[in-house]
Amino acid sequence: MTDLLKTSLNRRTVLQAAAVGAAGVSPALRSVVYAAGSDAPEKKEVKIGFIPLTDCASVVMASVLGFDQKYGVKIIPTKEASWAGVRDKLVNGELDMSHVLYGLVYGVHLGLGGPKKDMAVLMSLNNNGQAITLSKALADKGAVDGPSLAKVMSANAREYTFAGTFPTGTHAMWMHYWLAAAGINPLSGAKLITVPPPQMVANMRVGNMDGFCVGEPWNHRAIMDGIGITANTTQDIWKDHPEKVLGTTGEFVSKYPNTTRAVMMAVLEASRWIDAGLQNKLKMAETVAQKAYINTSVDAINQRILGRYQNGMGKTWDDPNHMKFFNDGAVNYPYLSDGMWFLTQHKRWGLLKSHPDYLGVAKQINQTALYKEVAGAMNISVPKSDMRSSKLMDGVVWDGKDPAKYADGFKIKA
Repeated sequence: MTDLLKTSLNRRTVLQAAAVGAAGVSPALRSVVYAAGSDAPEKKEVKIGFIPLTDCASVVMASVLGFDQKYGVKIIPTKEASWAGVRDKLVNGELDMSHVLYGLVYGVHLGLGGPKKDMAVLMSLNNNGQAITLSKALADKGAVDGPSLAKVMSANAREYTFAGTFPTGTHAMWMHYWLAAAGINPLSGAKLITVPPPQMVANMRVGNMDGFCVGEPWNHRAIMDGIGITANTTQDIWKDHPEKVLGTTGEFVSKYPNTTRAVMMAVLEASRWIDAGLQNKLKMAETVAQKAYINTSVDAINQRILGRYQNGMGKTWDDPNHMKFFNDGAVNYPYLSDGMWFLTQHKRWGLLKSHPDYLGVAKQINQTALYKEVAGAMNISVPKSDMRSSKLMDGVVWDGKDPAKYADGFKIKA
């Protein structure tokens, strides 16, 4: 190879060549590009954990459709049983990366209730698409949303049990927020337990909980099985909320920077492919429903990914704010304010005893510069600011400007 060619194959050239691979860069040229030296992925096989949930789809499809090979890596999707298992395997290096709960990554970084290790959020994998399910037994008594649940609980005093999927994770925080917005203190007025997502429906069937918050397809599965109703979707709590992320350790990013970029590109391409149209979404549903991935029937998945909802009590609606994987690039940017929001809730509910350096922690974890580099190479737009503003279900606005004031400002808190 000539010195001129070597010189021309700088980082941006390599990334751009990889990014347009499907549009005409031959495999032979790609191999020359990667062989040029410093930008070849350092690690060819990458084990990426996932939990059986619809929002693992971009990781799975990046592997199934071969987008990983296009960028010089092989993704090995690894099915995990629980979020605690994902946490432990990320920390000890059994997994290289994972489809993972936003708040779990932050919890590990700060050592909340478990191992402490420097962590990294590479990109957001999806917005929206989770839900609060209440048992059919509760619904039959009139508890069909937050306010009516509060009335039923007040009129029928007993211990009420609700489940999330991990103590610092998204579902625990949505459940806490939703209960509190209805005037129910999730710490003193209810019992909160942790149940892995695929076990939610079975646990509700035998009466282990009155309600749960989990990702799809398990909310829709509860309706199909006649044991639960959808009280609210999480997009009702916060439109276009952050949900799962592609997470890894800080150590992995520093040790394997080219591999990290290659995986991000493959997963971003899969995200864009999923959101490109109806047929792609249906193909995705057929794929991830298989035993190797979610292990459920396709009809448990293929309605809500299109925004076609039913609540289990005869109501149906089309929700434009359903689960999104790409949405013209709006989904995937790792906003600092998104990570900071989870810290405010960890402080609100006593998981953090004092206010952390909210912005400082988010800057340590969220790989915004790396994401901008990858997105630029793929012609994916990025926002002008690392912060975004949203109004949640109780009318409270979150914009990341004064996180300590925000965390302390709730009437119901630890």
